[in-house]
Amino acid sequence: QVQFVESGGRLVQPGWSLRLSCAASLRIVRIGAWGWYRQAPGKQRESVASITGGGSPNYADFVKGRVAVSRDSAKYTMYLQMNNRKPEDTAVYYCNTDPIRVGAWGQGTQVTVSS
Repeated sequence: QVQFVESGGRLVQPGWSLRLSCAASLRIVRIGAWGWYRQAPGKQRESVASITGGGSPNYADFVKGRVAVSRDSAKYTMYLQMNNRKPEDTAVYYCNTDPIRVGAWGQGTQVTVSS
């Protein structure tokens, strides 16, 4: 019954920053772990970052030091601050719970890093 909506993706130049937002429906009862995922053309969807029910963040090695994940549980919204973007960060970004709920995937938001 939970549905996520991602937003904030845009075209940016290498080195620029942007913030993504993930809004959840109000159907969720207990807030657990949430995560950000991305999928580049021709590649498998991969985990980017996650945040535990207690608010502790975790990051994939390829983005560590360049991103920060946070969540406002009262507003059912999660954020991903992304700094120093690189061309290899180009992908469609999605959010979901951890573990994943298949029916909760949104349409994703496109991030393109190019000069």
